[in-house]
Amino acid sequence: MRTSEIDGLTWENIDFNRREIVIKQAYVKGKIVPPKTQESYRAIQMSPWVYDALKEQQAITYKRSDYVFCAHTGEPLDYNNVNKRVWHPTLKILGLKKRNAYQTRHTAATLWLAAGESPEWIASQMGHSTTKMLFNTYSRYVPNMTRQDGSAFEALVNRSQIAQVSTDKGPHNEND
Repeated sequence: MRTSEIDGLTWENIDFNRREIVIKQAYVKGKIVPPKTQESYRAIQMSPWVYDALKEQQAITYKRSDYVFCAHTGEPLDYNNVNKRVWHPTLKILGLKKRNAYQTRHTAATLWLAAGESPEWIASQMGHSTTKMLFNTYSRYVPNMTRQDGSAFEALVNRSQIAQVSTDKGPHNEND
């Protein structure tokens, strides 16, 4: 999710039964606004970790606010305040380079690609209309996606040939 989508996320847009987060709005400069693009309107599938984390968050803020992530007043979190008081100090404690919270979105896309998830599914989850931006932005970070030596194809063909040989032999004994 984009940080503005996280900041504007309300409980009515969390569907625990379907395990989906529905993106219908964003919170930008103190105002609820439409998402960035038409494709940004979407239903994001919750991983088990996100589902569990949102269940824990529900116990904290559900009765306090309409917003999933909110200040003690129930108002949406202030992005700059969170960066200054929570995000950057946490990165420092963990010994990680300073970076924007928005970059975790890029990390998610890169990890999904590296794990072999469908590019169409990833683009949909991220709110992109096509996979073009996905490949233009992230392919250089993913092992084997930038390889240009044909070895991935060779490995696929070799695996197919091995599978074919083993099925051709059938249940025969080696001594036949």
